[in-house]
Order: sequence, then structure tokens, then C-alpha cells
Amino acid sequence: MVVEFERSATEMIEVEVAYALPERQTLLRLKVPIGTTAEQAVRRSGVLEHYPELDLSASKLGIFAKVVPPQRELREGDRVEIYRPLIADPKAVRQKRAEEGKKLKKGGG
Repeated sequence: MVVEFERSATEMIEVEVAYALPERQTLLRLKVPIGTTAEQAVRRSGVLEHYPELDLSASKLGIFAKVVPPQRELREGDRVEIYRPLIADPKAVRQKRAEEGKKLKKGGG
């Protein structure tokens, strides 16, 4: 049988949760118990209440621009970032830009 004891204040770490839209950004600081996961921190931060349209199950999470699984345990100072789904495929966008650039060069640009 495993018994979990409530963690004391000395076993807390400070982390941040970040979410951004083109017109609005939110960065929330919070203290969480050691062993808190990225997903748990997002839920505790209250960001889901600020952005009710945010579907956490369809969003990827990252720590300092590196995608991590939602179960990743956090460390002191980590910044959990909630990534929005991509609207366009980056490879297709680069390909289109490259093709447009070739057309401009051929046209005497």
C-alpha cells in the first residue's frame, strides 16, 4: 500500500505557463508541488478558464520551445508553452515561397 503525504511548502517549485494568440499573450507564474506534470500545471494555472476555446487534448505542450509529453514532470523555472495547431503546413509554405521567388527572378526582377 502506498500512502502519499501532502507536500510541504519547501517542496514546491515555481513554473510558468504560456499561451499566445496573434493578438493576445498570457504568461502565468505559479508554484506547484515537485512531481507536477506539464498538463497538471496548465490545468492548475487557470489558462483554460481564460481561453475556453482552447482544447488541451488537441494542443501540444512544450518547455522552452521543445515539445514534451503532457506527463513530463516539471523542474524549477520551467516554462510550459501551449502550442496552437498549425494552420498551414510549413513545408508547403516554404515550397510556395521558393516557387514564387523563381518566377520573380525569371521575370527580370
